[in-house]
Amino acid sequence: MARRKNQEGCDLNMTPMIDVVFQLIIFFIVTINIADAKDEDVRLELGVHGAEVETGGDAPASALVIDVSSKGRVSINNRDVDTAGLRQIMKQRYARYGSTFDVCVRGDARARHDYVRKVMDVCTSEGVGRVTFLAVKDARTPAQIKFLADRERRSRR
Repeated sequence: MARRKNQEGCDLNMTPMIDVVFQLIIFFIVTINIADAKDEDVRLELGVHGAEVETGGDAPASALVIDVSSKGRVSINNRDVDTAGLRQIMKQRYARYGSTFDVCVRGDARARHDYVRKVMDVCTSEGVGRVTFLAVKDARTPAQIKFLADRERRSRR
């Protein structure tokens, strides 16, 4: 005796899955904007001979990027941080990742050394020894090209 196959269709309610997908898209959009926050006023020095370091999506989650402007403004994710706040953030990172997390300093080419030194002193006092200084490998934007050309012209005088 042959069995009858059940010919009834199976309907899936796709509404919950579409809701979850939209929530994930919103989450990633918000997260990407926060992760890419950096101080646009910082003009990096030209460093053609240094090694290339990725600080975008390929950077480890533990990497801490600190901006130092030409006027001495220290910021993380485009938020101003004083020395005590920077020390607190370093302590939290050290407690979470140990001494293996990277600190990337984006120092403005026009910044005085003592502004960058304050950040280095906090790193040293908190036991962080892996500090990388970021520079531009080659000028890509018109603003970078103009800035570097002006610096070159001034240095020849």
